[in-house]
Amino acid sequence: MVSTATLLTYVTVVLGLFLIPGPAVLLVLGRAMAGGRRVGIATGLGVACGDLLHTLMATIGLSAVLMTSALAFSLVKYAGVAYLVYLGIRAFMEKSDELDIAPARLIDAPLAFRQAVLAEVLNPKTALFFLAFLPQFVDASHGPVAQLATLGLVFVGMSAVYTVLLALAAGSIGQWLKRHRGIGRWQGRAVGTIYLALGVRLALQER
Repeated sequence: MVSTATLLTYVTVVLGLFLIPGPAVLLVLGRAMAGGRRVGIATGLGVACGDLLHTLMATIGLSAVLMTSALAFSLVKYAGVAYLVYLGIRAFMEKSDELDIAPARLIDAPLAFRQAVLAEVLNPKTALFFLAFLPQFVDASHGPVAQLATLGLVFVGMSAVYTVLLALAAGSIGQWLKRHRGIGRWQGRAVGTIYLALGVRLALQER
């Protein structure tokens, strides 16, 4: 199983990623502000369900790699580190515009849920992120499949709770973001720092 120290580190990193306004956050806020809390919550839960499917596919795929050999899993893990470092460097280099919540079309909660699930599932960047992110917190010598499933479920649970809270406080958060649109200018640096920190963490861990 996942050690307490690793789990705490994992939760801290995931929370840091959640607190930075990304596409999913802006989608939930936009839906909630246009259609109300019920639509916002449905959107957030749809995103979480999409992440659950990505978690399932990543766990199955990485488990298949593990059944091949520990070396293959290590290669996948280091490839994931390289990908995260690449994302971090790209995030630092990209010029970020001011943050803006795009107006959302008025729809009902069931449709909002289905659209959010579909959008999340069909996003190849999310699939690559899960494949690169989850292995960084797995000890291949101690029940890696159970660890992958646990980490994925923790991510999905945190995502569901966070997006529901976002939807409930959409009005206040949306108004605050509109007054502080410059937050988008340091968004890339914040995300880049988290990704690069993961690479440093693994490098130190292997020493």
